[in-house]
Amino acid sequence: MNLKEWAAATGVSYVTARRQYAAGTLPVPTYRLGRLIMVGEPLTGAAPDTGKTVVYACVSSAEQQSDLDRQVARVAVWATGRHLAVDQVVTEVGSALDGQRKKFLALLRDPAVTTIVVEHRDRFARFGAEYVEAALAAQGRRLLVADPAEVDDDLVRDVTEILTSLCARLYGRRAAADRARRAVEAVTEDNPT
Repeated sequence: MNLKEWAAATGVSYVTARRQYAAGTLPVPTYRLGRLIMVGEPLTGAAPDTGKTVVYACVSSAEQQSDLDRQVARVAVWATGRHLAVDQVVTEVGSALDGQRKKFLALLRDPAVTTIVVEHRDRFARFGAEYVEAALAAQGRRLLVADPAEVDDDLVRDVTEILTSLCARLYGRRAAADRARRAVEAVTEDNPT
């Protein structure tokens, strides 16, 4: 668990726990995982030839950047709960639709990375994730999804991004976002769920 969760569970204020960590007087073992402070012993003992396990977290816009740490914490807790030693944390801000996520592409190219752990499948790839998973499996690598449930808000955001892209090609960039928003509103008003 991360330091904030530990502080809440033990009744210590997070500020106090953070000060104790900085001073080296925290009464429990801790280690860094990316930007997070994790409480407990890091998992070790993995065979040296098993490769690296990487936690990958991604959000599609800068406005969602505060969610990155929370996403990393959830995935790291899930991975350590399954006795996976997390070797690296990779975070990125970028759309899963355009294929321009440089850090993600670097993970796919790196043969030393044998396990990629993500929170939702759509953090990995919006469309065609099955093909990428099959390619990884053919190389003896794997993708683990902490929460396989689909997120409806993300699907709506994906459709909006696709519509915006198509409208930009048809009507120009300036009017694209407005036309896409109106199209999504028209569809959701006609079919309330």
